[in-house]
Amino acid sequence: MVALVFVYGTLTDDEQVASLLDSYRFVGAATCVGLRRVDGRYPTLVPGDSVTGRLLETDDIERLDRYEGVDSGLYHRVSVSLAPSLAATVSTPTASVYLGEPAALGLGSLDQYWPGTGAFSARVERYLPATQIEPINTE
Repeated sequence: MVALVFVYGTLTDDEQVASLLDSYRFVGAATCVGLRRVDGRYPTLVPGDSVTGRLLETDDIERLDRYEGVDSGLYHRVSVSLAPSLAATVSTPTASVYLGEPAALGLGSLDQYWPGTGAFSARVERYLPATQIEPINTE
């Protein structure tokens, strides 16, 4: 099954993606509204204004999960809604986004970045309805 992924760090680079994935294609530039990029050991997204990235299609989401350290808890793969105008051009209403746990990335306290209480995954799930991925018009 083909997955759509919003990438915002090293995976926006064609050479990096080609060295990792056998099958992929960049769909286009996009903005994730409601999250901003912060840099620790590796980049991640936290609540904020917006971040620009690219949409990547691949049939090897498991390889991306391994690369992002999902099993070790470094990153969590979550689904973010696409703006209706973008969803109409692709085969899915959401895109996967990898979010890193702040403490695991050397960024400090969870409370410093994510509102609410509870574990990282619970805070993320409560916040995600406030986010959306929008196309960037390059014409």
